Amino acid sequence: MSHLNLQPGQTAVITGAASGFGLELARLGAQKGLNLVLTDVQQDALDKVVAELTAAGAHVAALRGDVSRGEDIQALADLCLERFGVPHIVINNAGVAYGGLIWEAGPRDWEWVLGVNLWGVIHGVRVFTPLMLAEARKNPAYQGHIVNVASMAGMLNSPNLGVYNVSKHAVVSLSETLYQDLALVTDQVHASVLCPYFVPTGIHQSHRNRPAELRTDAKPTASQLIGQAMSAKAVTSGKVTATDTAALVFNAIEANQFYVYTHPKAIGMVQVRMEDVMQARNPTDPFAGKPEIGEQLKTALRDALAKED
Repeated sequence: MSHLNLQPGQTAVITGAASGFGLELARLGAQKGLNLVLTDVQQDALDKVVAELTAAGAHVAALRGDVSRGEDIQALADLCLERFGVPHIVINNAGVAYGGLIWEAGPRDWEWVLGVNLWGVIHGVRVFTPLMLAEARKNPAYQGHIVNVASMAGMLNSPNLGVYNVSKHAVVSLSETLYQDLALVTDQVHASVLCPYFVPTGIHQSHRNRPAELRTDAKPTASQLIGQAMSAKAVTSGKVTATDTAALVFNAIEANQFYVYTHPKAIGMVQVRMEDVMQARNPTDPFAGKPEIGEQLKTALRDALAKED
């Protein structure tokens, strides 16, 4: 099966490009001589990235945008076509984190997380795939690749992270279906899904960019504060870096590898979950391997809920 060989002069679109994975993907893309089309919701951070990469000699087009808005992704595609033509790589990377007991999340919380994590990917796939397929039909030499950034939370269901888990499971499902749908209609455009585990990216601070209309006046619940603290600790203590992850993504594109994992050892937990499903047994305790962490979380939540009564 044919696949994309990365070459200078090809074009990559990256969402959430001003921090974390997106920033490192943009930096590595610049090193590889790719034209870059970047978007992020944070204008000052995006300007900084553009200045850095342009100074390094990269060809960069950038547009501030909110990936949850289809018109912003359409504007990004228009910019890409105007500056560089049809992209060879589209990386739907933008994402936000959210923790807390699943029934405590309000409609605005769901709307914000699903808007970025799921609708951002939906819009990226919906807008860019037809352009790539049309180019493939016109040009037998064209090769394209779409990468959707999910998470190991798209393969597992860690407690106290329900809204995030739902969004990332949906991205894995969307990506697997995209892979199969593309295979029906073309040999020139392929797809991958990135499922990182804990990598220091700054995602635990994503509330800084939450739109005003989706903010809530309600004080965070105890479970949400605990979820945020757990997420921050886990993410900041990660040993695999965002730079390492960017290299994995580009390697996967060239190898036409669908599943991309930063922590292959975590697949053991996915296997346990799949065995639960296959044997119709109740979900295994996610803290079976580290019971002290599970007990800590259980005690903290029960104490907090008792104080609220």
